Amino acid sequence: MLKGIPPILNPELLKVLMEMGHGDELVFADGNYPRFGHPERVIRCDGHSIEPLLDAVLQFFPLDGYVSFPVTFMAVVEGDDYKPEIWDRYRKIIKKHELVHTRDEAIERYAFYKRASEAYAVVTTGESALYANIILKKGVIA
Repeated sequence: MLKGIPPILNPELLKVLMEMGHGDELVFADGNYPRFGHPERVIRCDGHSIEPLLDAVLQFFPLDGYVSFPVTFMAVVEGDDYKPEIWDRYRKIIKKHELVHTRDEAIERYAFYKRASEAYAVVTTGESALYANIILKKGVIA
């Protein structure tokens, strides 16, 4: 045990956060996420939802201020009548930890899968909300 480290952050996730450099991407995947969207590094956080993980990670993880969108969501599939309310909850968490770099975008599902498969790592979760997948681009500490 270490002081000040949220217990939801397991040793494997902490190691990956420390290894990542500026511009590397971290994906939080919901419980429906397909295997083909995973890169080589997968951190399992079964049974956890994304919101508390996002809140814990963003205590230590700076978002990239040199890109247009340091946060990326998976867009709702055309014709799917659904509004992902979880995005606003994510935005609230992000704004809690980031004063400036809070811009986000939503990209098409298969473009999201391709980008996620090239990410530094994917954190698989038990998140049950639809369209809850999110990509964070790591920045620098100024």
